[in-house]
Amino acid sequence: MTDTGRRIGMKNTVFRNASGLPNDEQVTTARDMAILAAHLIHDYPDYYGVFETRYFTYKGRKYRNHNKLLFGYKGTDGIKTGYTRASGFNLTASVHRGDKHLVAVVLGGKTGSQRDAAMRSLLDKNFAAASETKPTPAQLMASLNGAPPPRLPAIRKPTADLIAAAPGPTSKSASAEGDIAEPDLPLKVSLSPSTGKAKSARYAGDFHVQVGAFMSQADAENRLGMVQQRAVDLLDGHLPFTASFMKDDKEWYRARFAGFSKDDAQRTCAALKKRSLDCVVMSSD
Repeated sequence: MTDTGRRIGMKNTVFRNASGLPNDEQVTTARDMAILAAHLIHDYPDYYGVFETRYFTYKGRKYRNHNKLLFGYKGTDGIKTGYTRASGFNLTASVHRGDKHLVAVVLGGKTGSQRDAAMRSLLDKNFAAASETKPTPAQLMASLNGAPPPRLPAIRKPTADLIAAAPGPTSKSASAEGDIAEPDLPLKVSLSPSTGKAKSARYAGDFHVQVGAFMSQADAENRLGMVQQRAVDLLDGHLPFTASFMKDDKEWYRARFAGFSKDDAQRTCAALKKRSLDCVVMSSD
């Protein structure tokens, strides 16, 4: 696996098992995961469709894909989430919109929802710069050559169709998500749906302030923008995001602000209610 990775341009990845489960010698980078994604897309088109499977049923039980972008981010067709205690929450995503195609990588998230919010922000900020031709893996590699992966929260403007964010030069490789204690790795991302301006948001805790749940993502995003405009003094620096969930076989979207301690979330929610803005405090779990 390591030799194959070297041949396709994955310069900084070392495999020690085929599962991604913890091994101190097993490392990878956002750049290398993006290169691997490009090869999956271009070299194995007959199999790639598996990555956009939302549900499957096995022995009478229905299972849902861990990649929540498939349910709420337009154009998402894969690729893979991952989590171990050492690596944090990770995601390699592929999104097509019209003739534009982006591949993006986020490594080292503190929670799954924060990782997903970081990914949405990363993609949103870079779609305008994407080319309108589908690049080959070699072209995607060329867009990264000579530039090391940026440290979060830096978001690098792409020179082609590939963007990647990482907490450092290497990250412990990640297996499929499971119920393992979350690592203490802070993230910074940018998102401001109400103003369209990039803003730094620092996660200061594991609690969210939820301001509504809706049957469309557009309604959830509109709610976030309205609440942010009416309470910018309370919510400044807290990332707004939507999170999908299933209820009675229908897709719903929670509208939330992230990065609160429990006490701060309760104080903020109480202040919002005084302004006639309904809310509830939720754990990021």
